[in-house]
Amino acid sequence: MLRHAIAPARHFSQVPNDIIRHPRLSSDAVRLLTWQLSLPAEARDSLSRTAERAGIGKCAFLRAKRELKAEGYLHEWREQGVRGLWATVQLVSNVPLTGEEAAGVREGEEAAPAPVGGSPAAGEPKGRAVGCHPEAPVRENTPLYPAGTASVGSGDSSDFERLALARQVVESLSDLDPRLRMPRGMLPQLAALAGEWLARGHTAAAVRECVRRALPGRGQVIRRPGGLVRYVLSEVPPPPLTPAVAAPENAAPQLPRVAQMRECEGRHTQPLLFRPVADERLCRACRSARAAVGEGAAGFEGVQVAVQGAAVVRAALRGEVVL
Repeated sequence: MLRHAIAPARHFSQVPNDIIRHPRLSSDAVRLLTWQLSLPAEARDSLSRTAERAGIGKCAFLRAKRELKAEGYLHEWREQGVRGLWATVQLVSNVPLTGEEAAGVREGEEAAPAPVGGSPAAGEPKGRAVGCHPEAPVRENTPLYPAGTASVGSGDSSDFERLALARQVVESLSDLDPRLRMPRGMLPQLAALAGEWLARGHTAAAVRECVRRALPGRGQVIRRPGGLVRYVLSEVPPPPLTPAVAAPENAAPQLPRVAQMRECEGRHTQPLLFRPVADERLCRACRSARAAVGEGAAGFEGVQVAVQGAAVVRAALRGEVVL
C-alpha cells in the first residue's frame, strides 16, 4: 500500500489515532467527534447541528451518539436556565472520560451569569421530580393512550365476558376491511374502549357499523388504522332507545293489505284489484258505468210496460178482455 500525504500548514486538527482506529465507533460517530473537535473554542454548535451539516440522517445520528456516550467521548447534562427553561449541555473530548472526570472538566468552565432581578418566582433550580428517564429499560409494551373505564376491576364474570367480547369485536375489524390491521400492542386499549360501548348498551354489530361508516373510500390508504379506530371509539354515543313492547302471542296476526283486496269481475285489459267495502264484486268504475247503462234501460222498459198496461185496462173496460 503506497501513501502520499502533505502536512497542511493551516486549517488542520490534531486527532488521536485511537479515535480514527477505534473498533467500536462507526464512521458517522468518528466524523461527528472529529468535526466537533475541529471547531474553535468559542463555537457552540450542538451535535444535531453538526450532524445536519455533515449530512448524517436521524437514525445514524442517534446510533453514533449512543456509541460516543458508551465509549466516554460524549457526556450530557440537563439543567434549568434563568427563566426556568430546560437545556442540554454537551461535552465532547478527544480522550475517554468517566462521569466524575467529565463533571470536573465542566466545573472548570466559566460559571453561568446569576439571574437578574432576584430569585425567580419558582425558587432555586432543582432536579426534576418527574419526567426523567427510567433507570432500567422498560421491556414490556406500554399503552399510548389512557385505558378506558371498562376495566376488569371488580372481577365480576359479566365484566370478563364483556371484555372478551370487546376483544373479539376489535380483532374482527380486519375482516370488515383489510386496511384495519392494527398492531397487537394496541388491542387491549381498543378492547377497553369497545367495552365501554358494550357497557352502555350498544351491540357488537353497532360498534362494527360505526367503524365502517368512519372508514375513508376504498381507494384511500389508512396509514394508522389503530389511531383511526381509537378516535372513533373514544366518544361513546347515547345508548339506543328501548324497543317497543311486543304484541301478545294470542293476538291474531294482521293480514297484509293484498289479502284484503278482491279482483274485479268486470272487463279490464289486465286484472284489477280493489278493496271492497261490503260484498261487491265490481270495482267503483265498473259499478258507475253499469249504473249509468242500467238507468237508461230501466226507463225504456218502464215506458213499454206502462203502454201495454194502459191498453189492457182499456180492453177490460170495454169488456173485450176478461181479467
